[in-house]
Amino acid sequence: MKIDRVDLHVVRMPLVRTFVTSTSTRNHLDHILVVVHAGDLAGWGECAVPPNPYYCEETTETCWHILSKFLVPAVLECEWERIEELVSAYVKVRRNNFAKAGLEMACWDLLARSRSLPLHRLLGGERRQIESGVSLGIEQNTDQLLALIQQYVDEGYRRIKLKIAPGRDVEVVRQVRARFPDIPIMVDANSAYSLDQADQLKQLDAFDLLLIEQPLANDDIVDHALLQRQLQTPICLDESIISAADARKAIEMESGRVINIKVSRLGGLLEAKKVHDFCCARDIPVWCGGMHEYGIGRAANIAIASLPGFTMPGDISGSDKYYAVDLVDPAITAVDGLIDVPDSPGLGFEPVAERIADRCIRSLTLPA
Repeated sequence: MKIDRVDLHVVRMPLVRTFVTSTSTRNHLDHILVVVHAGDLAGWGECAVPPNPYYCEETTETCWHILSKFLVPAVLECEWERIEELVSAYVKVRRNNFAKAGLEMACWDLLARSRSLPLHRLLGGERRQIESGVSLGIEQNTDQLLALIQQYVDEGYRRIKLKIAPGRDVEVVRQVRARFPDIPIMVDANSAYSLDQADQLKQLDAFDLLLIEQPLANDDIVDHALLQRQLQTPICLDESIISAADARKAIEMESGRVINIKVSRLGGLLEAKKVHDFCCARDIPVWCGGMHEYGIGRAANIAIASLPGFTMPGDISGSDKYYAVDLVDPAITAVDGLIDVPDSPGLGFEPVAERIADRCIRSLTLPA
């Protein structure tokens, strides 16, 4: 197979509700859609990068630069039949995983379509449905937070994730747990704490949480190991894990007991599957994290989450939780907390050209 053209589109989507974390506040997102063409076939990918360098080093602008100047030129006219061969074409490019993930996702979609296979089968997925959870941002009004949780519990979602930060942590979780004694809850700090605040984090042990996600620095596995020894609640690593090698080191150091697998953070589905396989062989629980993906990236998350090692409900909720109208057809929906894994070729959800054009703010075709 040979890629003869690649289209890049920055698409702006407003969020139905402002999303606040310990590092940023978002009202809309600018994600890059990547379309790879090989003859009459086309594959779609999504670079679900944040607009600012607060979660990771990358932004929409850096990804556009790396894609247009380095990654896409490396794969144009490249002969490949396996994703490993495709990835080897840009192996010299260091990090920039969000940019890589968008291009690689499009190539997985292209490959699956060329073989008339759904992507989940190409990856080795087994589940016909995946369990869905929701991720809620920091709310200054706890009553509003409780009302939101009640809404999603009533809709059947299987797990609630709360963003936390110093000053909006223990008391908030206390009130949520008192109101919802049985729902599985996890909390996500996005690196908002230091080891000096271990006593504050230890108070969360009282609330029977599934896990505490990434409490310490984004590039740390040493202090996380020290913190995990002081906590009963499992630590889950997110930002610290950008490769399967990182997962191995963190597990060997006992820096955490759970791994969040994000396709974008890991540079694509290939590396995500490697992390899954490593953890699955060692009985380390994994779940699929999200980056507010549009329908294209969300479809890839559904495919990877169908693998057997994903034993916890992930961040893959229905698209309507974030967007009034998504970019794919059919809409991605969760019914009683479950999302069906599609059987049609490729990602299984078709991009709608008119909706993409309406939201597109920048485009480029390579070669020009």
